[in-house]
Amino acid sequence: MADFPTHAEVRLGEQGRLVIPAALRKSLGFQPGDKLIARLEDGRLVLEKQETVQRRLKARFSHLRKDTSLADELIAERREEAKWEVGE
Repeated sequence: MADFPTHAEVRLGEQGRLVIPAALRKSLGFQPGDKLIARLEDGRLVLEKQETVQRRLKARFSHLRKDTSLADELIAERREEAKWEVGE
């Protein structure tokens, strides 16, 4: 990626649209039709391919067993906290 620029100036259009310069799109591997996820991070706009986000999340939770339900664990924790709050 050393041959590609790492930053560029862009202007926000009247309808709030941004155009990512071609050199940056090429450097990032962005193709027409790609789904990008936009998020705010420390006052910055971060754009990532949806596939990149999915890979990162899968890696983050890869240590969990396949039959683990994080939702069920969270519900159980909240029920225990509620019992504690009412003094049971």
